[in-house]
Amino acid sequence: MNQVLEVRPGLAGAAMAAGRVETLMLEGELSEQDLLELCDDLGRKLQRGTRQVVLDFGDVGHLNYRGVKPLMARTDAFRRAGGDVKLSGLSPYLAAIFRAAGAHDCFEIYPHMNDARAAFALARAPFV
Repeated sequence: MNQVLEVRPGLAGAAMAAGRVETLMLEGELSEQDLLELCDDLGRKLQRGTRQVVLDFGDVGHLNYRGVKPLMARTDAFRRAGGDVKLSGLSPYLAAIFRAAGAHDCFEIYPHMNDARAAFALARAPFV
């Protein structure tokens, strides 16, 4: 069941149930504190059993590079638990911030959140 959750800096919006992958739709300019709060939220989701998350940056204009390393650490925790965090909707500008922060090979990045959610399904599909 996918779950789409709109996240605004400091505020959580409405959630819609649609599968086992949770999609967090981020927007605005994300400060270091916003990203740390996102990491805390991801930690709570991990403790509740969530293993597959897509972070959609399609409506994010800027983010503070200092929040990228904690996000990388949280993603490592998901992977140790058998899950993953995938990114979608990164503009070339945001992708450059992730690269500059050292996250160039840490995340799978997809053009659209549906592509990232589909990647989870493909990873689970049995091979013939």
